[in-house]
Amino acid sequence: MKLGWLGAAFLTLSGAAQAQDDTVELRDETMIVRLLPFGATVTQIEVPDRDGKMENILLGFATPAEFRAKNGKVSFGSTIGRYAGRIAGARFTIDGKPVQLVPNDGPNALHGGGRAKFDTQEWRVASRSPKAVTFELESPDGFQGFPGRLRVAVTYRLIGRGAMRIDYEARTDKPTALNLTNHAYFNLAGEGSGSIRAQRLQVMAERYVATDAGGIPTGAFPEVAGTPLDLRVPRPLGDGIDSRTPPMGDRGYNHAWIFAKPPGALRPVARLDDPKSGRTLVVETTEPSIQVYTGGYIDGRDRGPSGKFLQAYDGVALETQHLSDSPNHPEFPTTVLRPGKLFRSTTVWRFGVER
Repeated sequence: MKLGWLGAAFLTLSGAAQAQDDTVELRDETMIVRLLPFGATVTQIEVPDRDGKMENILLGFATPAEFRAKNGKVSFGSTIGRYAGRIAGARFTIDGKPVQLVPNDGPNALHGGGRAKFDTQEWRVASRSPKAVTFELESPDGFQGFPGRLRVAVTYRLIGRGAMRIDYEARTDKPTALNLTNHAYFNLAGEGSGSIRAQRLQVMAERYVATDAGGIPTGAFPEVAGTPLDLRVPRPLGDGIDSRTPPMGDRGYNHAWIFAKPPGALRPVARLDDPKSGRTLVVETTEPSIQVYTGGYIDGRDRGPSGKFLQAYDGVALETQHLSDSPNHPEFPTTVLRPGKLFRSTTVWRFGVER
């Protein structure tokens, strides 16, 4: 998909003007998706169960005002940037020049660092139709400490048969590091249905990303065999959430896997299913890794659209992205974006039903 604005002048709207925009709704014969310009956020996805009952299967809030007031701490359905994942010591070098970020996870930078992140910005609605919307954002040079004036577009498009495609594009005017993802939390039994422990996850990967106590990659990629991270065959999420066998901790899944596939190839990498409702989700991506997070830090203080309080393990985030701390690991797939180059990334969510 070609975005003409990327090579032309960019129009910036103020947050005050953008904050009044309504929810964007996409729909086709199989699904309904609602989104907000704030954070380029997917707020709800309604898909049918095996009996045809439509339900919202994303965690979130009931109103746009609540998303704007509260979502900075949990990022339900938001676009994450400038850098999804952690960067050790909130610093790295690029072309020999030091870059200092704002620590927000102990000494490290999480999702770019600081309090202002892509998920707290008002994006511009650049184009929309009944089945697609493109959000645009200009991120100024020095945002979160990252070099470069960055121009970003995220397009959500319904492509039929229960699938939505997410396309990311970006350009910069200085060498920088970039890692984008979406932070939706899925509960295929329906928002408000409680724990996801009985839902089954498959991750098509032979190796996971070893990390230290702070969640920073060590540089090792151990085999999943013999660990709770062996999800090559579907397993109930509760098996891992309730396990204390290393590398599991006491907050459930918050781990990354790396895929053996050609760089940039769009391939299926994960599958989630709910035996009760029959709903399924297949995730395809061009990204080399996926971070699975089962919401162990959700604190139970906020209500979802159902009116029920959101609890730890009520949803699972399937974050397709590059690896945490890649700017400090030249052996990892690169996250460097240079002037004159176009960043592209695609993820597809395919929803279905098992009878």
